[in-house]
Amino acid sequence: MGEKGPRPPHPSHAQGGSRDGAALSGAVALVTGASTGIGRHLVEGLAARGMAVAGLARTEGLLRTAMAEVADATGGRTLAVAADVTDRASVEAAVGEVREQLGPVDLLVNNAGLIDEYEVPVWEADPDQWWEVVSSHIRGAQLTIRTLVPWMVLRNRGRVVNIASGMSTRANPDYSAYAVAKTGLMRLTESLATALEGSDVHAFDVAPGVVDTPMTRSMHMWQGNTSWTPPERVVEIIAAIAAGELDAWSGRFLRAGADDLETLRSVAPDGAARRLRLRPYGDADPLG
Repeated sequence: MGEKGPRPPHPSHAQGGSRDGAALSGAVALVTGASTGIGRHLVEGLAARGMAVAGLARTEGLLRTAMAEVADATGGRTLAVAADVTDRASVEAAVGEVREQLGPVDLLVNNAGLIDEYEVPVWEADPDQWWEVVSSHIRGAQLTIRTLVPWMVLRNRGRVVNIASGMSTRANPDYSAYAVAKTGLMRLTESLATALEGSDVHAFDVAPGVVDTPMTRSMHMWQGNTSWTPPERVVEIIAAIAAGELDAWSGRFLRAGADDLETLRSVAPDGAARRLRLRPYGDADPLG
């Protein structure tokens, strides 16, 4: 399913001032939900920086077209692998194909996920669709992590990025499934990062901001919005993570469009900074 053989990055694709171009050349990335939206932008941005990129998605025809377009635009190597991230056998087969075709995976980006079909309070939501949304984010990420991270640990090298959201950190009455899923994904990231302490394998939450995609345009809360986060800002942060420049932020929340990349490179957070925690009600709070 490889769309292009190894070739140097196309000269028309500048690195945008990033320091990660040389560090990423020849590395391998796997991006889920790669056919459209943020996933599609990530595939192209990483391929332009010299990475071989495997894209996973359920709709094979759309995925193949997207990967072929990226290969033609960047001169990079791409691989289209149709897979359902919530199906264990499908994920295991897909990861096996990626390893066989491209080699060991250096960067995993868990981007695939659904959103609530209707903007209604939780008691009015269809329970099957509600759970399907949660599963797409949580089960999907857990299965890819389960399948890929052991290989990263054996090599003592790898980065995992879970695509978070502003709804990871605040409640939303109309998108309860999506908010629950993204919050759970943050806790999964921190659990993973904690388990990996002492190794050169790290995990991160990256919220992309409000990128102009079909999904965000379908949401009532963003109708009429004109202040979109440029997708390249998302790519820049994830490329810097892949290059090992933001390891101090492992297990923590980053947001494209708000966080300055140079500041992230120079700051070493500690304690509960950018993590999910209860706020004490005061000095006497026994849970404080």
